Amino acid sequence: MPALDDTLQKKLQLLEAKRLKRSLKETARASGVKVRRAGKDLISFSCNDYLGLSRHPGVIAAARDALEKYGAGAGASRLVTGNYPLYDELETALAKYKGTEAACIFGSGYLANIGAIPALVGTGDLMLADKFIHACMVDGARLSSATMMRFAHNNLEHCRMLLEANRAEHHHCLILTETVFSMDGDLAPLTALKKLAKEFDAWLMTDDAHGLGVLPKHKSDADIQMGTLSKAAGSYGGYICGSKTLIDYLKTSARSLIYSTALPPASIAASIAALKIIAHEPKLVEKPLENAKLFTSLMDIKEAESAIVPIILKDNDKALVASALLEEKGFLVAAIRPPTVPEHTARLRFAFSALHEKTQIEAVAGIIKAQGWLCEPSA
Repeated sequence: MPALDDTLQKKLQLLEAKRLKRSLKETARASGVKVRRAGKDLISFSCNDYLGLSRHPGVIAAARDALEKYGAGAGASRLVTGNYPLYDELETALAKYKGTEAACIFGSGYLANIGAIPALVGTGDLMLADKFIHACMVDGARLSSATMMRFAHNNLEHCRMLLEANRAEHHHCLILTETVFSMDGDLAPLTALKKLAKEFDAWLMTDDAHGLGVLPKHKSDADIQMGTLSKAAGSYGGYICGSKTLIDYLKTSARSLIYSTALPPASIAASIAALKIIAHEPKLVEKPLENAKLFTSLMDIKEAESAIVPIILKDNDKALVASALLEEKGFLVAAIRPPTVPEHTARLRFAFSALHEKTQIEAVAGIIKAQGWLCEPSA
C-alpha cells in the first residue's frame, strides 16, 4: 500500500495536469478596494465586501467595544454559555430587515446550510435543487437522507416536471435555490418558484449570501431564508430567517448550531453596526449594482443583475493566464475553475464594490476588450 504522501502527491500531480491545483496566496487588504499581494498594490475585483463595511469606522468601533466588554471568544456553544446579549439584538434586526418573525445566527453560512437542511428533511422526503446552488447547500442536502434531484438552472419547466413525477411519492419536499447565484450573478425566479412550491405543497429555501446589502430591500416569500454576514455586512457568520416556529425548531435541532462554539462577540457587534448602515443608507446599497452595470455597458454584454459579472473563458489555462495578466497590470480578478463551476466554463469572476471608482472599472474593461476576452455568460 503506498504511503499517504505518495498517494496524495499523485493526486496533486493529476490536478496540476488539469490546471486545477489550488494554492493560498497571502493577500493583505489595505483601504477601499486596494489590496497588497507579493509586494504589489492591486485594485481588487475579487472581494465580496460589497459595501466596504469591513473597514467602516463605525463597524470597527462596534467590534472593538464588544471585544473589550465581552472578550475575544464566546467560550462555548450558544446552547451552553455562548449566547451573550448581542445575539438577540442581531437576530431581531435581521428578522426585521428580512420581513420575517424570527432569525437564528450560525457560525457561518456553510454551517447554516449544513445544519438547517438535514434538520428539515430526511428519509422519505424529496429535495429539488437548482443545478447551480452553492457547495454548502449541496453538502447540506447530502448530509440529509432525503432524495435529492437537480433541475436545470432557473428552469421552472424542469422543476415542475420533477415535481409532477416525484412529489406524490415523498412526505415532505424542499426546493433549494439562491437569490443571487454566486458564480454567474443572475437572479432566481423566486416569485414563480414560490408559486410552484405552493402548488405542490413544498417548501422554498433561498441562499441570499450575495443579495443582502446589494439588491434593493424586498420581502421574500421563501419559507426559509438563509444568508451570510461575511459579504456585504463585512463581518462573519450565517443566518436563517423565517417563522418563529422554524427558528425555535432549528435552535434545538440543527447540529451545526448545537455543537459549534458561538461566534466571537466582536463579529456579532460588527454585524449589528453593519446592518444599521445597510438599512439606512440605500444609496450605498445601490452602488455595487450601478458599478456592475457600468462594466457590462462598457463591455457591451448582458446588463448585470447583481454585483457579480463573469467573463467566461472556458479553458482552465486561459482563465489562469488572464488572471495573471490582469495582476501584472494592477488588478486582482480571480480565475474560477471546476469544480466550483461546471466543466469548460472557467472564468474571470468580477465582484463590484460600492467603493470602485469609474476610472478603475473603465481601465479593467479596456484591458479585457483589448485582449479579446469577450464571451457571454453561459446558461
